[in-house]
Amino acid sequence: MTQDSECFSADFKPAPYWWDASPRQPDDLSKLPATADVVIIGSGYTGLHAAVQTAREGLDTVVVDAEAAGFGCSTRNGGQISTSVKPSYSTLCERYGEALAVRILKEGQASLHHVRDFVSDEGIDCSFDEVGRFHGAHTARQYDKLAREAEHRHPGFETGAFMVSRDKQHSELGTDAYYGGIVFPRHSSIDPGKYHAGLVGVAKAAGAAIVSQCRVNDLERGPQGFELSTDKGRIRAGKVIIATNGYTGPLSPWQQRRVIPIGSYVIATEEIPAETMDRLFPTNRILSDTRKLVYYYRPSPDRKRILFGGRVSLQETDPRKSGPKLLAELVRLFPDLKGTRISHSWAGIVAFTFDTLMHCGEDNNLFYGMGYCGSGVGMAGYLGAKLGRAAAGVDTDLGAFSEIPFRTRPFYTGNPWFLAPSVAAYRLRDRLGI
Repeated sequence: MTQDSECFSADFKPAPYWWDASPRQPDDLSKLPATADVVIIGSGYTGLHAAVQTAREGLDTVVVDAEAAGFGCSTRNGGQISTSVKPSYSTLCERYGEALAVRILKEGQASLHHVRDFVSDEGIDCSFDEVGRFHGAHTARQYDKLAREAEHRHPGFETGAFMVSRDKQHSELGTDAYYGGIVFPRHSSIDPGKYHAGLVGVAKAAGAAIVSQCRVNDLERGPQGFELSTDKGRIRAGKVIIATNGYTGPLSPWQQRRVIPIGSYVIATEEIPAETMDRLFPTNRILSDTRKLVYYYRPSPDRKRILFGGRVSLQETDPRKSGPKLLAELVRLFPDLKGTRISHSWAGIVAFTFDTLMHCGEDNNLFYGMGYCGSGVGMAGYLGAKLGRAAAGVDTDLGAFSEIPFRTRPFYTGNPWFLAPSVAAYRLRDRLGI
């Protein structure tokens, strides 16, 4: 038996932990209708939130997906909900000016509130909890940087954040690996499998049809709208919403040139004694750190396991290979977990952008929202709902993320050949604390 194979529990599954309680649906035998008012490509958070809006406005809505509904990152993420916007206020001001910078940050806040309100209003049982986030500083320099940012209470970013010094860190997290950190008390956790399953139910109840195992092979624009060729036949639509994020491909080449697909990898541990969980995770917060190649982790909703994710490879690989790498980092952070094994290991594809911001827009009844940069649990649904309302003609203002340029790079066609040197540079910067 190899050392890596000893990392896995006897009941190990190379599949998302969330699928245990929310298994993938069997092959869809639904037929594709010949026409629809709106066809939505992608059945994740973006597509389904859009479908809820269009269907409730009386539009004949069809959601199609190449795989089972929610096969992608909507059921593969770590279940962490933040305010989603990565660039700082000062960076946004330099790029776009103060007014638009504040609007962008307010959109981030709104995305967090959107999930909370949607789950409550629709009665979705998905372990939603406003637990807060501890964001650890992996160097003293990074702690000082976080402290400076926390002192700058600018408009549009009223997070209630507070610093936790290294000598008080154990009140938040049972590790000495960080130099303190910052707490964002309104960040939240969720069971993404149950959330997606509940969202499917809401969309169907609104009248949307969801046709899975129905890859779209061609999208043609005509004088009367669009015609889509799929694995289950052809369908005509007046409007189309592209909601494919990290799985965006040659079907929509303009968008494909503007998103960078990156593999994100997650493990769930076997069950851990309650006293150990209480010592290591006394506050039940979601967690992340200041590394460029960030780790994100949390207790499972029942506090019996740890879910630990990060970017440990440049492309999708066998989860039996990525899992031990993640476990090694988990044990480095928490030496008390030495000997703990992996019960689940999986991966998904997230979409980054060249400006590390999400984008949405519309081109003559072709709508899109994508590029969530690893923060899509809140923002995907929020922008999806905006796209749905716009497609239904209820509110055509898509907000700040439709007003910023969605740029690509020369010669980039969707294959991120530059990731290897970029990741090497990030690893060096993480080691140096830059």
